[in-house]
Amino acid sequence: MASLKDYSRIIVTGANGWLGRRVMLALAQGLPGIEPAGKIRALVAPHERTDFLRALGVECIAGDMRDAEARHALLNDSEGALLIHLAGVIHPALRVRDLEAINHIATLALHRDAAQAKITRAVVMSSNSPFGANASPDGVFDEDSPYNPYMGYGRSKMHMEQGLDTAMVRGEKPETVILRAPWFYGPGQPPRQTLFFTMIRQGKFPLMGSGQNRRSMGYVDSLAQGILLAATVPQAANRIYWLADERPYPMREIIDTVKTVLREDFGMKVAERDLILPPVVADIARFADRSLQALGLYQQKIHVLSEMNLTIACSIARAKAELGYRPLVELREGMRRSIEWCLKEGQKI
Repeated sequence: MASLKDYSRIIVTGANGWLGRRVMLALAQGLPGIEPAGKIRALVAPHERTDFLRALGVECIAGDMRDAEARHALLNDSEGALLIHLAGVIHPALRVRDLEAINHIATLALHRDAAQAKITRAVVMSSNSPFGANASPDGVFDEDSPYNPYMGYGRSKMHMEQGLDTAMVRGEKPETVILRAPWFYGPGQPPRQTLFFTMIRQGKFPLMGSGQNRRSMGYVDSLAQGILLAATVPQAANRIYWLADERPYPMREIIDTVKTVLREDFGMKVAERDLILPPVVADIARFADRSLQALGLYQQKIHVLSEMNLTIACSIARAKAELGYRPLVELREGMRRSIEWCLKEGQKI
């Protein structure tokens, strides 16, 4: 398979999400070396607007992927198609049970239905969370790293991967590619990422200790490139890949880079001092997060704070070698594009 047009159609879940919209643009417009796709169909939640997708010529199916009828409508008449599965829950509104219901159970049901529909290939988005934090400050995850899931989200994605891996090892159809991506950034971002910029500008973003703990990040258009490569490279079948920027960044560098871009590229007044907290603050947040999730509850700000003193870094060596994946930008240019998009959209930073 060398072209998206070799598939009878492209089917996408999560098409209206942050990453999903960038993937839909890439599918509709193509990328260097990858021609635009032909027929594209997307599953969207009943309450979501579809203007953006319809303007790209996408057929929209309204429904919930937990519903068998919605999955049937999505996969109808799709022999020889490609499935790109991006839908999932990262931050549940309140209850953690939605993580397993959608990320794990519904995903495996969709994969089974895709087999019945004779889908050719399924590209499924996973996460760094099934692997928790690196054991050492200079460590990196690769495709053979052992599972050590971080909270409910990590467990749900681990269970999803394990279920898919069973089918992959058996050689069951459809052939499947699992992609793991870390912290996203880039155009199309949700309010939580804009708040990240605002807190840095105001000197209110909590930096834990020296800020030398490293984080892999993924610029969304680089991730979209990786997804399309996973769909079109023949040897990717039944393989797993990490997708991210070229290197992990120390948290100190991430914050300083955003401050520099705000100040030098957009002329904003930026606080000189940072909010520096002892790393134990994140440890306390982690205890609180675990306690809440044990009760079935979820609080997004506590969860995010709990990760702020951890190193979560990965290697993209396999994706580069086997897919030809090449991150499009480094951190500074990616953050500049992100902030530029926010300002064009009228978002206040």
